[in-house]
Formats: sequence, structure tokens, C-alpha cells
Amino acid sequence: MTKEIKIGSVKVGGRNPLALIAGPCVIEGKELCHQIGRDIKAICGELKIPYIFKASFDKANRLSVSSPRGPGLDKGLEILAEIRSNLDVPVLTDIHEVWQAAKVAEVVDILQIPAFLCRQTDLVLAAAKTGKPVNIKKGQFLSPHDMRNIVEKVTSTGNEQVLLTERGVSFGYGNLVVDMRSLAIMREIGFPVVFDATHSVQRPGGLGTASGGDLEYVPHLVRAACAVGIDALFLEVHPNPEIALSDAANMLPLDSLKSVLTQAQAIDGLVRSVE
Repeated sequence: MTKEIKIGSVKVGGRNPLALIAGPCVIEGKELCHQIGRDIKAICGELKIPYIFKASFDKANRLSVSSPRGPGLDKGLEILAEIRSNLDVPVLTDIHEVWQAAKVAEVVDILQIPAFLCRQTDLVLAAAKTGKPVNIKKGQFLSPHDMRNIVEKVTSTGNEQVLLTERGVSFGYGNLVVDMRSLAIMREIGFPVVFDATHSVQRPGGLGTASGGDLEYVPHLVRAACAVGIDALFLEVHPNPEIALSDAANMLPLDSLKSVLTQAQAIDGLVRSVE
């Protein structure tokens, strides 16, 4: 059993049911974020799934210099603060630089370290020193065993609130695969494990100046991950993914979310009943 982590009003890990971290890839505007968060919260309320809203104020690791990055720190935090207050849900966002950690921690309930930056010691330590929970995405270049070292960076600060996220591993050029063993291996470290189903179907650089993706496989990977055993599910969701400013090829359509969650919840319940 993994350690229980409290993120705002949501408890992840331990004997708690499967939680959901979901929202758009990048903040595209206040109204759209509120719509997405409100609709996801309604679905999760109906299914009794604990919910954490996710969106990025800056996509600093876009492939092309011309790719949209988001509203930036100040405007992004303003929108996230409104969502947290108006929707009464915990909020997650990612940071890319050390100086952002303290300011972001004043607004959100959990800080996220992007996969490409998970080995950046100063960034990880800065996030941990805020005292907030930290979700660390496993780099596409790391084994699940390596995540023990990253966890030790966080816990060296006295912060024991860590989540570990699987989002696929590089398989040649422009492709990712998910080794489902990694979920079990990372859970052995003792902290909650999250499965990021939408980033796991990315095809990095697949569109030349942006990443492509195989969205049709998201439900399959969700079912597989829940069968192995996870503590939370991470999904990027959009009402019209085809016109989204980031990750358009692999974000889950909002109208598909309830079906995916219903299946995930059923499998998760079965797994927990025999653990």
C-alpha cells in the first residue's frame, strides 16, 4: 500500500479510491478553463471520483519556437486561483524554473515537475521546499527504478508528499510505449503512483513542428493501468481537441470522459477488492 497524500480536500494513495487529475493541456482562457473544470467536476461528482484540476500557465518545452505557450505566470496563476475558489477543487500546475516554485505554491495545491525536467535537482528541491505536495513525472528517458533517487531529493528537504507519474518511455524516434511493470515498480517505493494516459500516446515531433498522438489507445491504456494498480489517473481533456493550442492530437474529448472513467473505476474497484 502506498502512502496517503492530502492534496487540498482530496486524499490520494493509501486505501483511498482512484482519484482524477484532469484539465486542458494549457490555459487557453478563463472561460474555457472554467467550463472544462466545471464539466469534469460534475462527472466526477456523479461517479464519486475525487478530482484535482490541472492546467499549465506556460508550455516551456514546446517543440517549435512558434508554438503557443500559454498566458504566462501572472495571468495563469490568476485564472488558476479563480478556478480553485469558484469550483472548490484542488489545483495542480507545473513549474519549469526554480524561481517559480514559491510564487506558484501560494496559489496551487500541488506542484508538478515536467518529465523533461525531473532530474533537475535545484528545481525538484525548490518545489519540495515549498512544503506543498509534488507530482514528479518520470522522464521518457528514465527507468522506474531511477525514480527512487528523485524521491530522495524531495524527502531530503523533509517533505514526504510525493506522487510519481508514468507517461511512457521513448521507443526509438517519435514514439512512446508504456511498460506496465513500471507502475508496480514505482509503487514499491511507497508513494502514490499516477498514470498519465494522454501523454503516453504522444508521438513526439510526429507533426514536424508539434507532437502527434494516437488518441484511440487512451481507453485501452487506462484499463491496463487500472488493472495493474494505480492511485490516480491523469488525463488532459478538451471539448474540442482538434482546435486545442497544445497536445491537440492526444487530448481526450470531454464527451468521452465519463465512459473512460466508468471503466477505470470498475477495474480499480475489482483490483482493490483483492489486494
